Amino acid sequence: MNQNSTPLIDAICAFERRGVSYFNVPSHRAERGEGERIRGLLGDRVFAADLTETDGTDDLHAASGPILEAERLAADLFGSEECRFLVNGTSCGNVAMILAAVRENEKILVARNAHRSVWTGLQIAGALPVWLTPCYDPLFHVFAEVNPESVERALASDPEIRAVFLTNPTYYGVSSDLTAIAEICHRHDCVLLVDEAHGTHFYFDRRFPRGAVTSGADLAAMSMHKTGGSLTQSSLLHRCGNRIDPGRLGDCLRMVQSSSPSYLLMASLDGARHDLAENGPEKMERAFRLAEAAREGLLRIPGVRVLGGSHFRTDSGACQDPLRVVFSAEDSGLTGYAVQEALFRKNVTTEMADPYNAVAIVTDGNTREDIRNLVTGVDEIVTAAGRIAAEAAVSVGFPPVPAVVMSPRRAMNGDTIPIRFDQAEGRIAGEMIAPYPPGIPAVCPGERITGEMLEYLTRIKEAGGTFQGPADPSLQTLRVIV
Repeated sequence: MNQNSTPLIDAICAFERRGVSYFNVPSHRAERGEGERIRGLLGDRVFAADLTETDGTDDLHAASGPILEAERLAADLFGSEECRFLVNGTSCGNVAMILAAVRENEKILVARNAHRSVWTGLQIAGALPVWLTPCYDPLFHVFAEVNPESVERALASDPEIRAVFLTNPTYYGVSSDLTAIAEICHRHDCVLLVDEAHGTHFYFDRRFPRGAVTSGADLAAMSMHKTGGSLTQSSLLHRCGNRIDPGRLGDCLRMVQSSSPSYLLMASLDGARHDLAENGPEKMERAFRLAEAAREGLLRIPGVRVLGGSHFRTDSGACQDPLRVVFSAEDSGLTGYAVQEALFRKNVTTEMADPYNAVAIVTDGNTREDIRNLVTGVDEIVTAAGRIAAEAAVSVGFPPVPAVVMSPRRAMNGDTIPIRFDQAEGRIAGEMIAPYPPGIPAVCPGERITGEMLEYLTRIKEAGGTFQGPADPSLQTLRVIV
């Protein structure tokens, strides 16, 4: 296909040139209906492109014109059978994948480092999760790859499992051997679903881990906005092969996507796809060199460790995303939260932090000055840690996965009451508790709360972590099922 075209952007521009007397939603009528403050921030042209489904602009949920053509171009670029635009982020893609792959009371093998949106999919589908614990990196205290042998053992021991859901790469940039895992899944008549939110760029440089689409996944959702250049909340959902019914997938997407999709988000997907098709390898080369400079600079700082590297691989076939710079000042007595906070005071941001690490995502949009600011900032923070009262790193080991007492759907519909945090041991969780970011649930509704889990949550809180899911984010109380 002609990757040089931008069908949706062209359609929006053509509509604007017509000078239509507009009686559709949205109400702003381009810039004429907007106030000065927002126009001062965004400019006028953004409102002219903020259209709805009308003649010439197509319909996301029944695409037959420029949206369909733009989706086909994205499928061609990444190598999938079909690509669907997502305007509710990869979170809605995760839900749609689960709904399309498993029915009520069917089992699905899920790696425990899955995003909290996966739990939403389980609740809506009524599916039954079988949890799989990924490998653990004790030096950086993070979940790493999923070993293909663990998938083989799980599927061999439970023939009722119908699908496997993996997060690849992880928030820390670790990628599993998806080719081997896909072969195992298909041999056991299972479909492989992959949350590839952080892996859009994998397809444009051979030094990066192999992408899910080209590794044999049946469905893969990718956040173009995270590493592909589109606007925040815009993503892609790829269907590969013929194991997933395309009609059912479309029905599931209509359940989880807005009936008023943003043309700004869809146009940004069209534009980002075009840019990657035209300039992807060059963009990734620039990003790779910048990330290498950041990694090398951080490694020269005493008391700082950096996870993996451009050639990091394990015996189980895992490798590290070179553009994900994960570093720890634990040896200097600093938590990742403390480093992140101190960096922001120096006008440097990081993507996330945990009790041990900070995570920086490098793109071709960064500059050499950005890299110098990051490295210099960390160097100054670590040096100052020897002179000031630094926040000491704490031991926050991952506890065992709690026992599942009831299905996600039953737990969602159960009556709950709040009780004191220190009285929750042995009770059944009535809400999700996910340290955020990255939004990986520590406790899910329907699971038995253990003393080890309460201690883990306490240590996360003491280290400066925050939580999504609980009605009381301070964790003074927890909601449990009656």
